[in-house]
Amino acid sequence: MIQNLRVCLGEVNLMQNGSESGQRAAFPQWYCCEHQCEMTYSATAICCPKGHVFPVRDDIPRFVDSPSYAAHFGEQWRRYRRTQLDSYTGKPISRVRLQRCFGNLWPELCGSQILECGCGAGRFTEVLLSEGASVTSIDLSEAVDVNVEMFPLGDAHRAAQADIFSLPFAPGRFDFVVCLGVIQHTPSPERTIAKLFEQVRPGGWLILDHYTYEIGWYTKSAPLFRSILKRMPTDRSLRVTEALVNAALPVHRAVANKRLLRAVFSRISPVLSHYVTYPELPDDLQRQWALLDTHDSLTDWYKHFRTRGQVHRILANLGAENIGAVYAGNGVEARAKRPSNRASGLSAIQPIA
Repeated sequence: MIQNLRVCLGEVNLMQNGSESGQRAAFPQWYCCEHQCEMTYSATAICCPKGHVFPVRDDIPRFVDSPSYAAHFGEQWRRYRRTQLDSYTGKPISRVRLQRCFGNLWPELCGSQILECGCGAGRFTEVLLSEGASVTSIDLSEAVDVNVEMFPLGDAHRAAQADIFSLPFAPGRFDFVVCLGVIQHTPSPERTIAKLFEQVRPGGWLILDHYTYEIGWYTKSAPLFRSILKRMPTDRSLRVTEALVNAALPVHRAVANKRLLRAVFSRISPVLSHYVTYPELPDDLQRQWALLDTHDSLTDWYKHFRTRGQVHRILANLGAENIGAVYAGNGVEARAKRPSNRASGLSAIQPIA
């Protein structure tokens, strides 16, 4: 398996000729979506021929002025940068989740061009790169800096701070667009999915997931805590989350194997624990995951829910085919194919307003 991976990576690296600043030519060009034209790249800026100039800081292009509603996430991933990495936990938690979402498409990763939206600290970046994919990692927040720190830029990896609603690429340039743990936190899931699907090449695939409705969410104390914490400065919300975890996590551990008590306490406590979900994690990692996931769940500015049927209809209305949407993971997991259009090619894909 290791030998096959090396061969695959070697074949991918043959596309290096003609690259800019060490990036292979195979990466789709940076593109001004407003003026619909390619942009030029330098060490300090990316420039649109019609006047737009975007700064490049720490080798990362910045297409947004501020992270806006995702500010909490940026600092969160700085603090918990290693927590969910399989290489840190020693458990294939992220790999298993990603493989489940890809299904029988998994063997196609090697040598493919992937747009990873909402990359965070890189739990899925790590897995995608290990499979020989070329990955463009995008995040609205400064989590992208952490992602690059964990997985340096190179022949197979580049990154940018950018908004899903205004991605710096021409339509239809990626074999796979992957967006996990993100769409429910954006202002409009429907528009987000449309923008993601726009980036898929003909014959390529969109891989996504989304929260779904659960009665438990509406009967817990978490929504009340969230209404307060999401309005706090990030440094304060992190301190409050830590205090909550310190107080509640020992109880979560004590009742983990007592179904009735666990159900009752989970309504009282806003803390997310994984003693049942991931019992293989040792206590120190249980605490780290609780800190990360509790802060994530209590500080997101947007929290949307969709059913499997709703996700399926969104994709069908976009013209997707081979749609698979199931209840799994954190809610609904789905994948959908952009129809091949050999007659008209990429010109058939029009930007979505």
